[in-house]
Amino acid sequence: MQETFWQKRLRDVAAVLVVGVFMFPLFWWALTSFKPTSAIFDKDEIIWFNFKPTLVNYAVTMLGKSRAELAIESGNTFGIGGASSYDSRQTIIDSLIIAIGATALTVLLAVIASYALSRMRFRGRQAYLNWILSQRFMPPIAIIVPVVFMFHYMSLLDTRLGLIIVDTLINLPIAVLLMKSFYDDVPVDVDEAAMIDGASRLQIFWRVVLPMVKGGVAATAVLCFIFSWTEFLLSLFLTNSIRTLPVKITTFVTSTGSEWGFIAALGTTAVIPSFIFILLVQKQLVRGLTLGSLKE
Repeated sequence: MQETFWQKRLRDVAAVLVVGVFMFPLFWWALTSFKPTSAIFDKDEIIWFNFKPTLVNYAVTMLGKSRAELAIESGNTFGIGGASSYDSRQTIIDSLIIAIGATALTVLLAVIASYALSRMRFRGRQAYLNWILSQRFMPPIAIIVPVVFMFHYMSLLDTRLGLIIVDTLINLPIAVLLMKSFYDDVPVDVDEAAMIDGASRLQIFWRVVLPMVKGGVAATAVLCFIFSWTEFLLSLFLTNSIRTLPVKITTFVTSTGSEWGFIAALGTTAVIPSFIFILLVQKQLVRGLTLGSLKE
């Protein structure tokens, strides 16, 4: 039955409301990052826009400025206490190196493994695919103890390489299944036609099939980057001097209270790269997450 005009408008309004509900926390998070401390902790009323915006929170976390000096310069010494280091520049560098390294390694392994699973037929293939999927269901806390012991004997504790390896192992199952769904959309006839023309299996993969699923590779890379960028538990247990963004944010809870302005500034900054990447590959990402059930 065809929708009427008012049914379409009602659906659109409902969609806007749902998006608004999910986007409001992000909006409030970003708004808080521009508030002075006195506006964040006003006990008399909720302050929406009636405050003087400040970049102090970003100057402290992103530029390494002294919080005390900035507060004195602005004439606002409200809540000046707190002994933690809020400079997050090295944290951002470490997080980028780990996320990019884990993403590159995961995608490299996934594009090869998923192509084999898409094209080859063998006994127990479906059971093997189910086993791969089950690995993503496993909570990281279940493997943290053996991983800590293994990394200790391999001298990988508190290293970027260690986090890159463990993030790759965690992200690889979903990356393989995502890439397989994109390869499945490429007809096998393409491979057979290239083989008749004399191309080897490696040439078919590299020169014919892989360029046809480059959108899927980009979507998989974005998803792996987000998982590594936001990973908390493994980073907390496997590192000490190296801190990723989620772990660094926890240090903003000090003996004098939670530094919500700095938390909001660093959190907002951390969300921006993921948000941009998702917008760039949203169509491929949605189709990939449905494992190929949605077609162009």
